[in-house]
Amino acid sequence: MPGLLVSAACVPEGPATGDASARPAGTVASSVSSPSAGAAPGAQGTGVFEDDFNRPALGPDWNALSSKWAIDDGRLCARAARNRGVWLKRPLPENARIEFDAIAEAPDGDLKAELWGDGRSGATAASYTNATSYLVILGGWKNTKHVLARLDEHSAERLEIDVDPDSDDDRARPVAPGQPYRFRIERRDGRTLSWSVNDVEYLELSDPAPLSGPGHEHMGFNAWDAPVCFDNLRITPL
Repeated sequence: MPGLLVSAACVPEGPATGDASARPAGTVASSVSSPSAGAAPGAQGTGVFEDDFNRPALGPDWNALSSKWAIDDGRLCARAARNRGVWLKRPLPENARIEFDAIAEAPDGDLKAELWGDGRSGATAASYTNATSYLVILGGWKNTKHVLARLDEHSAERLEIDVDPDSDDDRARPVAPGQPYRFRIERRDGRTLSWSVNDVEYLELSDPAPLSGPGHEHMGFNAWDAPVCFDNLRITPL
């Protein structure tokens, strides 16, 4: 693939070893529909989509590739999903802001989401090298790296930040168990992906061959072995 253009302070240092863990773009609608408690998200307009997971079951808007995914106390959670994620069936706009809370339930961290993927694929081997999406991973590889990758989370061209518990840089901090982290991923120009956590910009990727169109229209949550939860999803067309 063509080289990725980096506009973040950190540059990739090569692949990690071991296992890691349509709607067209438009303006935001003036009204927002949210799923009611006890029910899957209902029909929504062409604007903002929200899901707070306050219901007993995942519902028809989601495609879970593993039985490990379930609603637990108003959150979408999994443990040992082994990179068999859960995909939102509703298509993403080409340009969108995607926001959600991510919580690690153990010191291993490993908070992962997929953006602009095919909505049906997961890992077919121990290492997840055949994704169809961009991947953002906070506290991956047992809480040692934060990563933004394209199609392959082990790629030598991925963008990464090494975790350092003693760093003065907020971006280098490890994931703390039980603490909600607010992810925000944006694509505004059809090619540049920016990733922020708790309003701090982590990494930005400018892709000369953007993932868009058929096969790249969905977002999902993923995980390797550590217990993780997700909540308060909001998708805004840009």
